[in-house]
Amino acid sequence: MGESRHANMGLTDEQVFDMYRYMLLARKIDERMWLLNRAGKIPFVISCQGQEAIQVGAAFALDREKDWLCPYYRDLGMMLVFGQSAKDQMLSAFAKAEDPNSGGRQMPGHYGDKRFRVISGSSPVTTQLLHAVGVALAAKMEKKDLVSFTTFGEGSSNQGDFHEGLNFAGVHDLPVIFLCENNKYAISVPVEKQLAGGSVAARGQGYGMPGVEVDGNDPLAVFQVVREAADRARRGEGPTLIEATSYRLVPHSSDDDDRTYREVEEVEEARKKDSLVQFKKYLEEAGVLTSEKEEALGQEIAKLVDEATEYAEQAPYPDPQETYTHVYAE
Repeated sequence: MGESRHANMGLTDEQVFDMYRYMLLARKIDERMWLLNRAGKIPFVISCQGQEAIQVGAAFALDREKDWLCPYYRDLGMMLVFGQSAKDQMLSAFAKAEDPNSGGRQMPGHYGDKRFRVISGSSPVTTQLLHAVGVALAAKMEKKDLVSFTTFGEGSSNQGDFHEGLNFAGVHDLPVIFLCENNKYAISVPVEKQLAGGSVAARGQGYGMPGVEVDGNDPLAVFQVVREAADRARRGEGPTLIEATSYRLVPHSSDDDDRTYREVEEVEEARKKDSLVQFKKYLEEAGVLTSEKEEALGQEIAKLVDEATEYAEQAPYPDPQETYTHVYAE
């Protein structure tokens, strides 16, 4: 039968099982958040469902001890791989004092965690690209061996910050990777109405960097292109633009009704290509995932999500006295 795809990439059975575990954990945390929102317990959800393969595949290709992240609001899977826990996610959803991202001040999805070199995201979309370019510039000036990694939706690729960020990184050959998670919809606007030319990756050429397209439902394919981009950056060869295409399986957020702008059949069709379904099948065929292992994993994750939910629900809210702490210079 020859070597499996993952073995050819230098990945062990344990590592690909771990990839699947993170993808499944992200999905189950996300699904629980929707239930909590519909039950009136948490005010807002913005989902990673459909994009887990991109986030987990990419995070596995980076150095989790030294690389820096400037993620966007859907990157739940990536945050888990870089070190945040299910409990951290739930504390954020419930806006509790212990929320590591903002101490319960910001809406969920505003990731930021100095334990793991994750830079706090702003509310305006696409600003994280400029932050990532700044980190890469600092790394180059200080001769540090690190890669700056940033993600965004395809809608963001039509914002000014995208073009400024890519141009600056291209001119200065900075060690930064730009990963577009193309989920086909910028809120309610389909990709054909928002993206002239139809390709985000093609734009790399105009800024002096490779533009790479990859199947965003295949974590191994994403792993490979991100690893190549990271190697390039570490060798001093500059930035890379990657476009990973998947599909957003749920509404834009808990405040959106996606039935007003897309057919239910289209979503059902996309579910057949869901990365969790496809990757599970791959791991079964490669002999990595047995039914026993899968059952044990399901139980482990269900327990983690239950415990995280319970803990966060009971945890204290921030003290109102703290409202202005870290807001203004003291």
